[in-house]
Amino acid sequence: MSHNEELPPGPDFALGVPLASVPPDGVLAGRVGKEAVLIARLADGLHAIGATCTHYGGPLAEGLRVGDEIRCPWHHACFSLRDGAARKAPAFAAVQAWRVKIDGDTVFVREPLHATTKPQPRTPRARIVIVGGGAAGFAAAERLRDLGHAGSLTMLSADASAPYDRPNLSKDFLAGTAPEDWIPLKSEAHYAKRDIDLRLGTKVVAIDHAAREVVLREGDRFGYDALLIATGAAPRPLRLPGFDHANVFALRSLTDARAIIAACASARAVAFVGAGFIGMEAAGALRERGLDVHVVAPDSVPMERALGAELGAWIQSLHAAKGVRFHLREKPAAFDGKALVLESGTRIDANMVIVGVGVAPRTSLAEQAGMQVDDGIVVDAWLQTSLPDHYAAGDVARFPLGEERARVEHWVHAERMGQAAAANMLGARHAFDDVPFFWTHHHGIDVRYCGYAGRWDRVEVDGDLNARDFTARYFREGALVAAASVGRDRENLEIEASLHR
Repeated sequence: MSHNEELPPGPDFALGVPLASVPPDGVLAGRVGKEAVLIARLADGLHAIGATCTHYGGPLAEGLRVGDEIRCPWHHACFSLRDGAARKAPAFAAVQAWRVKIDGDTVFVREPLHATTKPQPRTPRARIVIVGGGAAGFAAAERLRDLGHAGSLTMLSADASAPYDRPNLSKDFLAGTAPEDWIPLKSEAHYAKRDIDLRLGTKVVAIDHAAREVVLREGDRFGYDALLIATGAAPRPLRLPGFDHANVFALRSLTDARAIIAACASARAVAFVGAGFIGMEAAGALRERGLDVHVVAPDSVPMERALGAELGAWIQSLHAAKGVRFHLREKPAAFDGKALVLESGTRIDANMVIVGVGVAPRTSLAEQAGMQVDDGIVVDAWLQTSLPDHYAAGDVARFPLGEERARVEHWVHAERMGQAAAANMLGARHAFDDVPFFWTHHHGIDVRYCGYAGRWDRVEVDGDLNARDFTARYFREGALVAAASVGRDRENLEIEASLHR
């Protein structure tokens, strides 16, 4: 650490702090030398853990304590205050646990602790197969090994790349401010070390549930005792004249992002069809690259269906201030490779077009195998499909949420579903009841969103949108169902906790 770098705030626990300074609730933030550390008072005594989130380095001291865990204010990762374990995505690596010593009325933290016990699964499985290498599949594989699964573990992914940080594709990576070596979630050596048989570029053509085998296009078969389907969703194509040109792209995979970045080298203008989260993030990213950016959508404001008219208009203003041009209440008619023609007759000069008009869950394998399907693979509270020992998680799964069923297309939610399915495959029998959460990034501003507002009848905004300090609360029949916030990370955590209760 150079002399210009500041030490973490708070007292140095190695020198000791008064026992009375550790609150009964919450945490006491400080450091051990140069390391940020938290001390928490739990029912069985004092515990200390590292205070920097292992996901993106968020400050856990600014997060929310709920029971015996601390939740990160940035992306809501959850850590055990007892041993530092990463309980819930998007963090997967634990924070360091530290030994606490009490001498009279003084507390000291000086040396790290190291885990010595390994969990044992309640229901051992000899063979587990995961179909899909995205958020849910990766999270499930990690959690299975964390929980002590010692049998074979095979992940069959249609993607050409090992699991990667998909949210970054439409953010820093597309903008050119994040190198590609940031994108993989783990190295190739990691999968070998954890004995995860990761097969890339594989095409699963059938699930033979009677024989308990997954069948590949080449005829290979993989036997299983428990199966997780985490096939995600596929971009919906636009079947319009000219939309088969080579300079028409979707943005769903790392391969897609690489192709778009390569096309940017010779492009001057890009037209986005669709004004959803990924499309708007990507529009901002390519504007940062200096391209002329146009957004075409039938909506009156971007993201109105998800965030409402007021927040949608505010996000539009952020992009418009950076030079993004909007063609709203418009639909595309054709693309000739050089210009996008709208139904109104307007021509937009564009070297490339990026289509983002939604996705459809990949359910064909489940449907052919006889599982119940309804805009997704229908699962119960334990994420099990209509076939015993067959589970589904992520964008493809339709799960119980309150009094209804929902299919949520959020990265963190998919990861947490994968973690929950992994535990249940090993006999945990824990109902999945996490509150959906996502974040979206627009020209340096992060919007945090928790809850599920498939529909609402009232929005209340507390704060000032222009000051970038607000929380919007979404209500249905008088009940709070979701919230979106900027500059109020702790409040968003508190709302998430209240929605869970």
